[in-house]
Amino acid sequence: MPRARKGHAPRKGSRRRGGGVQSSAKADSGSSEDEAASEARSITSECPSLLSTTAEDSLGGDVVDEQGQQEDLEEKLKEYVDCLTDKSAKTRQGALESLRLALASHLVPDFLLERLLTLADALEKCLKKGKGEEQALAAAILGLVCVQLGPGPKGEEVFHSLQPLLVSVLSDSTATPAARLHCASALGLSCYVAATDIQDLVSCLTCLESVFSRSRVGSTVPVVPTSLHGLLCAALQAWALLLTICPSTHISHILDRQLPQLPQLLSSESVNLRIAAGETIALLFELARDLEEDFVYEDMEALCSTLRTLATDSNKYRAKADRRRQRSTFRAVLHYVEGGECEEETVRFGLEVLYMDSWARHRIYAAFKEVLGSGMRHHLQNNELLRDIFGLGPVLVLDAAALKACKIPRFEKHLYNAAAFKARTKARSRVRDKRADLL
Repeated sequence: MPRARKGHAPRKGSRRRGGGVQSSAKADSGSSEDEAASEARSITSECPSLLSTTAEDSLGGDVVDEQGQQEDLEEKLKEYVDCLTDKSAKTRQGALESLRLALASHLVPDFLLERLLTLADALEKCLKKGKGEEQALAAAILGLVCVQLGPGPKGEEVFHSLQPLLVSVLSDSTATPAARLHCASALGLSCYVAATDIQDLVSCLTCLESVFSRSRVGSTVPVVPTSLHGLLCAALQAWALLLTICPSTHISHILDRQLPQLPQLLSSESVNLRIAAGETIALLFELARDLEEDFVYEDMEALCSTLRTLATDSNKYRAKADRRRQRSTFRAVLHYVEGGECEEETVRFGLEVLYMDSWARHRIYAAFKEVLGSGMRHHLQNNELLRDIFGLGPVLVLDAAALKACKIPRFEKHLYNAAAFKARTKARSRVRDKRADLL
């Protein structure tokens, strides 16, 4: 698979912005990781509960029998896979959710290779005959399987076997929005990881583009049912993910077709869809400037005016958290569109640091973070696929002494947080004093 957008060294001219990773616009109908976990544990069925030996840091703790822990994990995974063919829909759904959480927080490619045919067949039946949440979970697991296996013949085989079903559910207007949403995300991620043929890439791009383009037919302002906002958002984000590996010959046609149309989504009622559209516009500008350094957008003044309005939006009828998130995102988008400078962000995990200095890297990171959730750190440290994509090099092998040395004592963390809080309070007080003087 061509990885034309894979990041290496930080870009010149980018500036660093503190405060962690900018939150990506998530689907409106998506539930949080904690809610999903609690729902899975609440299901009473024949399927065994999620194993208690979840991935956790063992710094400074007792020595853990890793081999025994791995064996226990695989035994539980076997039971989850067996439950996928149970007659009870509740049992299957519980097994799917437990399997999703396990694959997100552990790395088990060898186990998956041994049972790939069985698992693929079970996922196919869940997508074909299942309804709603069962289809959504099956699609999410497909994306995780591709992340576990990485690029190669086996991953590509799984992608080719289940791609038609993902497209079928995604295009089915009678399917639930949640199922279609997860199929859109899984289609984009699995194609990004496993597809090697350019025709597969173009086919997925066309399918995803048709989903969010339908909302603009016959109207300059998209009028979409609230229940479909999450679907449009997921399709747009999956489409943007695939743009990061799209050949330049196709990018130019996409720019001509979509860049004049995407600003219409900025007037959507959904804050998540507005944010997704803004980030995608910034990505398109980045790709256009990579192709042509002095790229000029014809309707630049109107676009910047819209972005500036969203970056300073203070309408009280919007939720305070939504206003804050929208303003933060569109300030960064406007800054890039006007000046061509992407604000750099950093992600620290263990002893390593990941720099994100382009909109392409932001989109790639957000796509994997959405499917892996709290397991993102573990996969960044141990998954060769993610380390290759983000240019992190081979997996670091550290002994117990090195791991213990890198752990910050709790008291030192408390002192650091207290000092940061004090400095922040002083800085804000000075700003308030200046405002009072002006008044």
